[in-house]
Amino acid sequence: MRHPHTRTIRRRAAGALAAGLLCAAGLAAPAVAAPVRPPAAAPSLADGLALTPPMGFNNWNSTHCGADFDEAMVKGIADLFVDKGLKDAGYRYVNLDDCWALPDRDANGKLVPDPARFPNGIKAVADYVHSKGLKLGIYTSAGIKTCNSAGFPGALGHEYSDARQFADWGVDYLKYDNCNNLGVDAKLRYRTMRDALKAASQATGRPIVYSICEWGENKPWEWASDVGHLWRTTGDISDSWGSMVSILKQNLPLAPYAGPGHWNDPDMLEVGNGGMTDTEYRSHFSLWSVMAAPLLIGTDLRKASPATFDILDNKEVIAVDQDPLGRQGTVVSSGAGRWVVAKEMKDGSRAVALFNESGSAQRIATTATAVGLPDAPGYTLRDLWQHRGYNTAGTIAATVPAHGTVLLRVSADPDWATHPPAVELGLDTSPLLEAGTPAALTSAVTDLGRTAARRVSVSLTGPAGWSVRPTSATTAAALPTGGSLRTGWKVTAPTGTPAGSYGLSLKASYRSPAGESVVSTLPLTATVVLAPPTGTSYLSDLPWLSATSGWGPVERDTSNGESDAGDGHPISLGGVVYPKGLGVHAESEVSFYTGKACEKVTADVGVDDEKGAKGTVAFEIWADGTKAASTGVLTNAQPAQPLTADVTGAQVVRLVVTDGGDGIDSDHADWADARLSC
Repeated sequence: MRHPHTRTIRRRAAGALAAGLLCAAGLAAPAVAAPVRPPAAAPSLADGLALTPPMGFNNWNSTHCGADFDEAMVKGIADLFVDKGLKDAGYRYVNLDDCWALPDRDANGKLVPDPARFPNGIKAVADYVHSKGLKLGIYTSAGIKTCNSAGFPGALGHEYSDARQFADWGVDYLKYDNCNNLGVDAKLRYRTMRDALKAASQATGRPIVYSICEWGENKPWEWASDVGHLWRTTGDISDSWGSMVSILKQNLPLAPYAGPGHWNDPDMLEVGNGGMTDTEYRSHFSLWSVMAAPLLIGTDLRKASPATFDILDNKEVIAVDQDPLGRQGTVVSSGAGRWVVAKEMKDGSRAVALFNESGSAQRIATTATAVGLPDAPGYTLRDLWQHRGYNTAGTIAATVPAHGTVLLRVSADPDWATHPPAVELGLDTSPLLEAGTPAALTSAVTDLGRTAARRVSVSLTGPAGWSVRPTSATTAAALPTGGSLRTGWKVTAPTGTPAGSYGLSLKASYRSPAGESVVSTLPLTATVVLAPPTGTSYLSDLPWLSATSGWGPVERDTSNGESDAGDGHPISLGGVVYPKGLGVHAESEVSFYTGKACEKVTADVGVDDEKGAKGTVAFEIWADGTKAASTGVLTNAQPAQPLTADVTGAQVVRLVVTDGGDGIDSDHADWADARLSC
C-alpha cells in the first residue's frame, strides 16, 4: 500500500526497516513488452480456491487509514453488496486493509483489533459478513511491521500464530504485504505463510485465499503459482490515468503465468474514486477484465454514484473476467496509442478490447482471424457496454473516444445472420474549430456486416446555436459489405464561443435485411481553439488542447512537485533555475493547437533536480502524426538538453515524455523555457 499523503513513487529495498515504507506505484515500460513464456506448465495449489479471479472490495484506495475505516463501513459495504446486486454479479470478498489492529500484540503475542474501529472484534465482523453470504478478508505484512508509519505488527516470525488467529476469526482471504521484511528471502517468507495457512485450514476447516502483495520485485509469477492464489505484479495503483496505463503495460506481458487458482494481480480498482472520468473508468474495468485480473472494488460504495454502480455491475464485462477457461488476454496489436487485446473464452469466442490510449478519438481495427477465430462465413459481434449484437464479415473496428475502450465478444456463430449488420461510424479528423470560422468535416458510415445495411441515413448535431450543415448526401438506399456513405459537413461555432470542448453527435439509422431498425450513435468532441499568437510565445502561457501526466497534474512554470495542482517548485535542471516552462511526470502528453501557422518549438529538457539522482525519461515532440524531435533516455545526472523541432504545417503539436524503460519511479520531467514560434 502507499502513504495517502505522498505522491512520489518509491521502490522498496528488500531489507527496509522503516515502518513508513510504502507500496510503490505502478512501474511500467512505455510500450508493452512481448509476452514472456514460462519454462513449463505452472503448478498450482490445487485446493479448489480462486478458480476464477477473486471479486470483492478492499477499503485502502478510498479510506487508507482514515477514521471512516471501521466496523460500520465494513458492514455497510456488505449490505450494499446484497442491496445493489453486486453479490449476484459475483462480488464475494469484503476485505480489510492496514490499520485494523493495535500497534502492539497482547501478552500472549496475539494480534489485537483496534477497539475504536472494531469494538466487537474481527470475528463479529466476519460473522456479519458471512450472514450475508459473503466472505471476509484481512491484511498483514511479511515483515515485523506493516506498511503504515504507525507501525502495526507484521507476521514475520508469527506466521503460524497469526494464520490460526485469522482462521479462528473466520477470515477467508489474506493480503500479505512486503514491508519491513528484514531482508529475509521473499520466497522463504511467502512460503512460510502458505504453510501456516494450510495448517490453520486443516485445524479449523477454514480455507483462506492467499494474496501475495510482493509488488513484483522478485518476479513472483515465476515461483508463486504453488505458493499463493494471486500475486501482485506491480506496485500500488493510484487514481490517475497515467498510473492505470503504466500498470496495464507491465501486467499484459505476463499472460502465460495466469490461470485458474493462480492469477496475475495488477492491483485493486480505482473506479469511482474521482481521479479519472467515467470513460477512463470503463477502460480500467474493461482492461482488468480482459486481463483476468482480480476485481476488488476500491471506492467507498456508500458514496458511489449511479454511474459507478453501472460500471461495476456490468455482468457481461464481469463474465469476461470470470470465464472459467482462465486465460489472460494478450496484445494482438499496438501502435500510436491504438491497442487491440484479445482473450480466449471457454466457449471458443474471443473478448476483444479496442483501447485508445491517446488523447483524441481514433479508429481501431482488427479482424476475427487476427484475434484467433477460425475462418467463417460470418461472425456475431456483441458490444458489452451497449449490450447489443451485430453480424460482421470479419472486420472488427470502431472509432474509440480518447482514453476509451470498446469491449466486444466475437464468435464464429452459425446464427450470425439473425443479427443486423455492424455499422462503423467515424469522422476523418478530430474536430478543431476557430469560433466564427467554418470547419470542413467528413463523416463515414461503413457496413462491416456480411449482410447489407438498408435505408441508411446519417445526421450530425452540435450545441445550440451552432451551424451544422451537410454538403453532400446524407442517405443511401443500401450499403453492401464494406460500402460507405461519406458525407461532408460545414460546422461553425458562433463568434465569441469560448475555447473549450463541446459535444457533437453523429447518428446513423438503418435497417437489416429482415427489416429490423437500428440506430447507432457516436458521441464526439469538438474543440473550439484559439489561433496561435504571431511571434514567439512561452508554451506555459498558451492554452493546451489536452494534458496528461503520469502522476499529478501538468504544472505551468513549476516542477511536477507532489499530488496537488500548484505544489511544484521552481523548475531546476542541473542547478539552473528557469522561470518558465512545463513540469510533468512520465508518462505525459501535452498537446497544443498550432493551426498550420507555426514553425518551431524549442525547450531545454531534463529530469528536475527535485528528485536528486533519481529519474530516467525521454522527450519527444510530435507534429501531427510525425515525430519531429526526440532526446533518447536522459537521467538526472545530465544537464539540460536543448531540443528543437520543426513543426511547419502541423495542426497540432504534442510534447511527450516517456519513462526510461525502467518504470516511472521519480520521473519528474521539465520542458524548461519551452517556446513556440509562429
